[in-house]
Amino acid sequence: RAEYPMDQKTEKLLGATATPLASIFGSGFLVIVPILNGAVGPYSLVAMACVCGLAYAVGSVIRYNIRHAEPLLEAGKAPHRALFFEHTADLALVMAYSISVCLYIRILAAFLLGGLGIDTPINEHLVTVTVIGFIGLVGYIKGLDMLQKLETLALVVTLLIIAALLVGFGSYDFHAFKGAAIQLPAMPNHNWWEIVTIVGGTLIVVQGFETSRYLEEEYDQETRIRSCRQSQLVSTAVYLVFIALATPLMHFLGGKVEDNGLIMLAGKASSLLTVPLVAAAVLSQFSAAVADTIAGGGNLAETTKEHVDSRHGYVIICGVGIVLASFNTLTILALASRAFAFYYALQCFVAINVSKSPLEKLAMRILAAVLIF
Repeated sequence: RAEYPMDQKTEKLLGATATPLASIFGSGFLVIVPILNGAVGPYSLVAMACVCGLAYAVGSVIRYNIRHAEPLLEAGKAPHRALFFEHTADLALVMAYSISVCLYIRILAAFLLGGLGIDTPINEHLVTVTVIGFIGLVGYIKGLDMLQKLETLALVVTLLIIAALLVGFGSYDFHAFKGAAIQLPAMPNHNWWEIVTIVGGTLIVVQGFETSRYLEEEYDQETRIRSCRQSQLVSTAVYLVFIALATPLMHFLGGKVEDNGLIMLAGKASSLLTVPLVAAAVLSQFSAAVADTIAGGGNLAETTKEHVDSRHGYVIICGVGIVLASFNTLTILALASRAFAFYYALQCFVAINVSKSPLEKLAMRILAAVLIF
C-alpha cells in the first residue's frame, strides 16, 4: 500500500476523527450535568470517570474487531458464531440509532423551547414529532446527503460552545473560590443500586466512537483505529474538565432533574452564554439525528441485502422515533443506553469468538457481563 504524505495522513486522521467525535458530543454533553447531579451530586466527576472508563474498554473491543474480526468477516473465514453475532449487532445498531434519533430531537426540543420560555411536555412532543417527521420525509423524497453537510459545522459550533461553557464555569468557580463561596451540590437520597443503574443509564453520552468501525469505504484500517481511540481520549478529557468545572454550580439545580437544566447553569455563569448554548443545542442535535438516520438506514439496507433500501430505512427509523417521542427525555435516554449496551455486548461476543487468547476472552466476557447488567 502506498504511503500517504504526512500532511495528507494528518488530514485523513482529522477527517476520520470528526465523525465519532461529533457523535460523542452530540450524544449527551447537554444533559449529563443535571443527570449526574440528580444521581451522585458531589461525586459527579467520579461517576463521569467511570462511564468514560467503561466506554474506553468498549472502544478497545471495537478497535480489536476492526483489526482482527473485520478481515475474517470480509473474507468469509470468520467462525459461524462470530458471523451470527455480527449480523445480530447490525440489527441491534439500527434499533439503537432509531432510539438515539428520538433522543437527539427531544433534547433539541427541550433546549429550543426552554430558551424561548415555552417548554411544556406537549410542546416538546409536538416539536419532536414534527422534526423527526421532517427528517424522514426529506430522506424518503430527496435523501439526506444535503443535510449531512451540517455535521462538520455542528461539530465546530459544539466545540466552540463547550469551550465557552468551560471558560464561563471556570470563571464562576474562580470567583466563588476566591470569595470562599464554593458550594458543592448535596448528595441525593439514593441507594447504591439506584446510583449504579442511573449512572449506567448515561452510557449513551459517550456513544459514538463505534462509528469508526463503519468508515471502511473512506479510511484504511489503521486510520479508523486511531480515529476511534483519539475521539475517546479527546472526549474523555473534555467531559472530565466539563463536569469538574460544572460541579460547583450544580447546587443551583436543586434535587430536580431537568433535561435542559444546563441553560439555567449557563445563565448563572454568564448571561451571554444562554443564546449561543440554545443555538448550539439545536444545530448539534439536528445534525446528530440526521447522521444517525443515515447510518441506520444504510445499515438496515446492508443487513437486509437491499430488501429494505436506504430511503425506506429512513422512514422506518423515523417512524420508531415518532412512536418513542411520547416518552420523556430521561426515559428515552435510558432506553438508548440499553440499546447501545446491547450492541456493545454483541461486539464483545464477536471478539470472543475471534480471539485465540484465553486472557483476552476472559476480559471480554467480564466486559460483556457489565454491559448486559
